[in-house]
Amino acid sequence: MSGEPLLGWCGEEVAQELPQLRLAWVEAAVCGGSPTRGAPRALRERLRELSNRLGGARAIAVRREPVPSAYRVLFRHIGMDPDVVRTPVEAAMFARMMEGGFVSRNLLEDVLLVALIDTSVPVWALDADTLAPPLGIRLSGEREWLGLGSAAIALPAGRLVIADGERALAQLFGEVAPGHRAGGATERVALFALQVAGVPWLHVEEALWMCRVALEGL
Repeated sequence: MSGEPLLGWCGEEVAQELPQLRLAWVEAAVCGGSPTRGAPRALRERLRELSNRLGGARAIAVRREPVPSAYRVLFRHIGMDPDVVRTPVEAAMFARMMEGGFVSRNLLEDVLLVALIDTSVPVWALDADTLAPPLGIRLSGEREWLGLGSAAIALPAGRLVIADGERALAQLFGEVAPGHRAGGATERVALFALQVAGVPWLHVEEALWMCRVALEGL
């Protein structure tokens, strides 16, 4: 597939209730080995630079910035209190304060973190070889399971989920389901991001582009 993000599908009920919620996704081939290997020096230095530049004042003020604020509005609309369950960029900034900096964990996590801090748009990664594309957003059905194998969990009906043509892959703004997470043996990842009202499409494209370029070593 091309490097341009694809627009995901949206279930009818979701489209009616949240007409400005859109999913964008793109695949990336992981260059040079496992996506969970240690991050290269340049990426670790970028995290240190961000740690030094973004202190406690930014962490406190970030919720009032346009893009983070837009995600807070959606959280409230779907029944999540952003003052209890932090939006992704607020959670990252809080972790930076608690840990004294943005901590390097592995290539994939660092790439996603840098894109989040730079754009305020969260990006998630799936193991592309476990999917039946295209990806989209829908409500979970009766007696539906999230994930594969013995680690799968039962989903209540009516939850907002990211899905492919066969099954739910993640709850909206939640962790990727077991069996679909990118791991040490993953060679291709599917990256997805969510656009909400008030978030320019350009920000979503930039976040996905940053992650794809970093993973493919372009």
